[in-house]
Amino acid sequence: MLTVDDYGRIRRAHRDGMSIREIARRFHHSRRKIRQVLREAQPRPYTRRKEPPAPRLGPFKPVIERILAEDEKAPPKQRHTAAQIYRRLRDENGYPGGYDSVRRYVARHRKRHRQTFIPLVPVPGQRLEADFGHIHVDFPDGRRPVPVLLTTWSYSNRPFAVALPTERIEAILSGMVEAFEFFGCVPREVWWDNPKTVAQEILRGRQRRLNASYAALASHYTFEPLFCMPAAPHEKPRVENRVYDLQRRWATPVPQVKDLAELNHLLRQRCLAETDRIVSRQTETIGERFRRDCKAALPLPRHPFDPCIQQPAKVDKYQTVAFDKNRYSVPRRWAFETVTVKAYVERIEIVAGGQVVARHPRLYGRGEQFLDPLHYLVTLSRRPAALDHSSVYRDWKLPPCFDQLRAALEACHGTPAGAREYVRVLQLLAQHPVARVGQAIESGWNNGTPNAATIRQQVHRMALREAPPSEPVEWLPHHPGINVQVPRPDLNRFNQLLSQGEPDHVQHQHPPAPEDQPEAAAAAHHAGGVCQVGP
Repeated sequence: MLTVDDYGRIRRAHRDGMSIREIARRFHHSRRKIRQVLREAQPRPYTRRKEPPAPRLGPFKPVIERILAEDEKAPPKQRHTAAQIYRRLRDENGYPGGYDSVRRYVARHRKRHRQTFIPLVPVPGQRLEADFGHIHVDFPDGRRPVPVLLTTWSYSNRPFAVALPTERIEAILSGMVEAFEFFGCVPREVWWDNPKTVAQEILRGRQRRLNASYAALASHYTFEPLFCMPAAPHEKPRVENRVYDLQRRWATPVPQVKDLAELNHLLRQRCLAETDRIVSRQTETIGERFRRDCKAALPLPRHPFDPCIQQPAKVDKYQTVAFDKNRYSVPRRWAFETVTVKAYVERIEIVAGGQVVARHPRLYGRGEQFLDPLHYLVTLSRRPAALDHSSVYRDWKLPPCFDQLRAALEACHGTPAGAREYVRVLQLLAQHPVARVGQAIESGWNNGTPNAATIRQQVHRMALREAPPSEPVEWLPHHPGINVQVPRPDLNRFNQLLSQGEPDHVQHQHPPAPEDQPEAAAAAHHAGGVCQVGP
């Protein structure tokens, strides 16, 4: 085979006046070959013009076609390779030929059926792609897998990642709300694969039956929920590449963190660092392109979406409600009532009568329960023996002064009466923080053995002293066309008016002592507020 150098020597000899006959004699080639070299400046690359004949494969081609047609309906990882087709032809159909003929035929068939695509140019502010990636993280209790929700803008490739405890719908809602707050705007379309938590049923074409909570999220932020065709991840390539970045760049080496909060801080820093990076085939940074995304995207609504799922539940005789195979306590006031459980990623809220009556950390195990001792204080007054026989109070961690108080009360009044006095002190925790009640107990030892009445009075006095003063109203909300200014009232003038119409003996009376005030005054500021108390 002639090389480019051979072509050059032959063409230069002809340029210098040498005839074709002389060139053929000198370079030992035929005159036909010399004429071909003079017509072309360089050798032609070798290409096979037609496949070599495979007479033994001919009768078996329909069998190969049938196997490849059946593969179209099989799972992607359970389809035939060329070697497996050859083995089946040899063992099941008596094929006498070699493997090479089968391999070439299968390759030609698959090349004809490979998909081709049209280059797409994303529009700014139009499309956000979402998907879950999975990484392993080292926590203080060991290494475990963590799902990470990833969202990426198709135009600018701006990412956001948040680690979540699960992939349930409430986690998706929480992650999407965080993503919109991080970006400061809302896309017009959000694309997913077809997770059953979001698309509960795949209908014809791109139609889906959405999860009701995700449909509410889309309605709140006014974006259109769209989905890829089944087994077509190439329809959202940006976020697929971000999953690779998460695993190979952001989480390599394996992160070592205390909790999910620290991991999310690390992921957020990684996302912010991407702003100054230039993506391949682009000339602008991600941050510069994202500014166009923001300009064309939708604004955030006035109020964020409440990322929870709601479920009605019936309170049983143990003052608990069931949710997701776990149980949570409620105050006795709502026993045997129907309440609403609002499940967030990190907490459970129980709503009754239009207000939140209980709030607990979210449990993700099975058969677990979270019982707040404060919810059982009313029942405890009638069953003080539960102090020692119920895990609710036996495992309740309180400051040492509480145990010392109980021992002193039982030594002074006897076990049953002392336990009842101690329960009266515990009932103060329903309206006052542990630190305040503990301080009142400590101060009671100065006057001998404290009792429930003196501790109650001391707690109420401390509550009145610590209550913040009420601030007067100095202004009203601005309204177009209305300019209203309300001056600060002068209370001295009001006192002068009262003093002019009262007898002297009334003017100089002192206000009642704080301990004489009704208990409702102390409880007003702390209603529903329980601080530093948990099982």
